[in-house]
Amino acid sequence: MGPTLILLVLGGYFGILLLIAHFTSRQTNSETYFTANRKSTWYMVAFGMIGSSLSGITFISVPGMVGNGNFFYFQMVLGYLVGYGIIAGVLLPLYYRLNLVSIYGYLGQRLGFYSHKTGSLFFLLSQSIGAALRLFVVAEVLQLTFFDHFNIPFVITVVITLVLIWIYTRKAGIKTIVYTDFFQTSVMLISVFGTIVILVNVLDIPLANLGSTVFNHEYSTIFNWDLNSDTYFFKQFVAGALVAIAMNGLDQNEMQKSLTCKNLKDAQKNILFYSVILVLANLVFLSLGVLLYIYVQKNGVALPFTETGEFANTDGLFPMISMEHLGAFAGFLFLLGIASAAFSSADSALTALTTAFYKDFVNDGGKTEKQKIQMRKVVNLGVTLFVIFLILIFRAVNNESVIHLVYTIAGYTYGPLLGMFVFGLFTNWDIRDKWVPVICVLSSGLAYLVNDNSVEWLGFGLGYTVLLLNAMITFLGLWLVRK
Repeated sequence: MGPTLILLVLGGYFGILLLIAHFTSRQTNSETYFTANRKSTWYMVAFGMIGSSLSGITFISVPGMVGNGNFFYFQMVLGYLVGYGIIAGVLLPLYYRLNLVSIYGYLGQRLGFYSHKTGSLFFLLSQSIGAALRLFVVAEVLQLTFFDHFNIPFVITVVITLVLIWIYTRKAGIKTIVYTDFFQTSVMLISVFGTIVILVNVLDIPLANLGSTVFNHEYSTIFNWDLNSDTYFFKQFVAGALVAIAMNGLDQNEMQKSLTCKNLKDAQKNILFYSVILVLANLVFLSLGVLLYIYVQKNGVALPFTETGEFANTDGLFPMISMEHLGAFAGFLFLLGIASAAFSSADSALTALTTAFYKDFVNDGGKTEKQKIQMRKVVNLGVTLFVIFLILIFRAVNNESVIHLVYTIAGYTYGPLLGMFVFGLFTNWDIRDKWVPVICVLSSGLAYLVNDNSVEWLGFGLGYTVLLLNAMITFLGLWLVRK
C-alpha cells in the first residue's frame, strides 16, 4: 500500500471516531467523563472491552509468539475464566456497594490514607508502563508503514498518535469510549477474520479442513507439562487467574467500564460474557499465527533467528506478511486492525489514568462545575505527555516480545495491589497504615530477587506466578504491621 492510501485509511478511521465522540459528548457534566452517568448497556460494554483488552500487543505479538511458544499462552487464557468469575462474584459487588468511581477508594476506607494513595500510585505506574508499551508497538508499525516514507521522526509519530486519542476522548471520556470501543472491536475482529480468509485462499486450504490444519500443526500444542519450564501448565493457568484478577479486577481501566453499567447485575453479566468471548478471541489470534507460519514455510520466507535457534522479532511477523506478501487488501485490513487495537486500548488507558489521578489525588471540593472540568483537562493532558515520554524510553531499550514484558512488569506492580485487596477483603485486622508504602516497595524488590534466583534456589523458574509471590509477601508485610 502506498503512503497516500494509508493516509486515507487512517484519516477516514479517525473521522469516524470523531463523529462518535461528537454525538456522545452532548449533555455531559463533570462526572460523565468518569462514570458515563452509569447508563451504559452491558452487552455494548462487554463487546467493546474485547478490543481494549486485546490491544495492539495481542494483535501483533500473539500470532508471532506461536513460532517460539506454540499455544502455551492459551493455558494462561484459560486461567482468565477463573479470575473473571472471582471478579464478578467478589469484587464487583464490593465496588457497587461502596459506589466507587476510583476503585482504590476501597483501600482508603478499609486500610487507611497511605494504603489508598499507594494502591493508586502502583496502578498509575503499571498502567502508564502498559499503555506506553502497547502504543510503542503500534507507533513502530505506523512508523515503518507510513511515516518513514516522509522522513518523519518517531517522536512526531508518537505525538500525533496520542494527540488524536486525546482529541476524541477529552470531553466525554468513558462515555465516548463505550461506543468507540464497540466500533473498534468490530473493526479489529473483521480485520483478523478477513486476514484468515485471505491466508486460507492463498494456502489453498479447504474450509472444512481449516480446523484440522491448524490444530494438527506442530505449533498448536496447548499444554506444557515440563515443571522446569516457565510455560508449565499450572504456572500459566494460575498466573492467568491472578492476572485476570489483578490486571482487570484491581485495574481502574477495566473496572471503570464495568462500573458504567446501570446496576450490579448488568455489570456481572458484562464480565462473564466478556470473559468467554475473550478466550475465543485469543484462540483465533493463535490460530492466525499458525497460518502465518504455514505461509512462511510454504513460500520460503526468510525469518531471522536468535543465537539460541528461536525466531527473532516475532512481533514483526504479522505486519510483514500482511503488508509485503498478501496484497493490498490484506495490508488494508492489517492497518484497520492495528488502528482499532491501538486506539481502543490507549483511549481507555488514558481515561483510566486520568480518573485515578484526579479522584485519588486532586481535591476539587468547593470547585464549580467549570473549574472541575478544567482541572480534569489539565490532568488528562499531563497523563498524555507522561505516556509519550515513556514510549520514547521503551523505544531506546526494548529488545524482547512486548507481551512478555507487559506481564513481567505486571507481576511487580500489580502484586502489591493484589496483596492489599486480599488482606482487606479476607481479614478484619487494622494496620499501621504509614508502613504500607515501604511494605509494597520492599515486596516488589524481594519478589524480583527470588524470581531472579528461583532456578538456583528452588530448582524451577517462577514465570508469571511471581505476581502471586509478590502478593503473598505484601500480605505478610501487612500482617506484621497489624494493630
